[in-house]
Amino acid sequence: MKIAAEQSQPRPSEVIRLQNVQRRYQMGTTFVDALQSIDLLVQRNEYMAIMGASGSGKSTLMNIIGCLDTATAGEFWLNGQRVSEMNDSDLAHTRNREIGFVFQTFNLLPRMTALANVEVPLVYAGVKRKQRLEHARHALETVGLADRMLHRPSEMSGGQHQRVAVARALVTNPSILLADEPTGNLDSKTGIEIMALFDELQAAGNTLIVVTHEQHVAEHANRIVRLSDGEIINDSGFGAIS
Repeated sequence: MKIAAEQSQPRPSEVIRLQNVQRRYQMGTTFVDALQSIDLLVQRNEYMAIMGASGSGKSTLMNIIGCLDTATAGEFWLNGQRVSEMNDSDLAHTRNREIGFVFQTFNLLPRMTALANVEVPLVYAGVKRKQRLEHARHALETVGLADRMLHRPSEMSGGQHQRVAVARALVTNPSILLADEPTGNLDSKTGIEIMALFDELQAAGNTLIVVTHEQHVAEHANRIVRLSDGEIINDSGFGAIS
């Protein structure tokens, strides 16, 4: 349903509010509607999975939520900020401060230690070195890598790579942890361990959004949103707009 006019402002309990969000791409002379009139709320400490087949719009929705792309139309509020009216500079600042990304391919810098990799977002945020080290160490301890801080990626397993990536995502204390196919490059046993870590993070108060095509991964979430042809066709959660 559409949001009533008197409900258009975000409430303190909401991390995300999307209202009538649309994304249209032009490919030559053809227009493609990747998202059509998306209404969505995400509450604080919610654990949500986004599912859909290839071309359903789930990657486009993830990119908009992560401030990597902008909507063609509609309103987007993130942690009380009106993202839909931001310029590129504001988007970059918001992305670095409010979103913690976990990618399928880890995206670690191979010549840097785990500690240095986790520090990277804080470098961009202008945090002083002493504070960076404190925050990075704490983040690595949170994901169970206190004994691997000075190891480089070549000295760690795939599961440890993803734990470093999760620590890097957590280090800025973001409003949302946004994970794109977080177990896609892991074996089944390691994937189970990473999803158990996500369960722990949600229990500790973090807000998680996982984009996945795997049902067993999505079932860790408290809420599953399914997309098809750019529209939400099913939303199992309490945060749906009414």
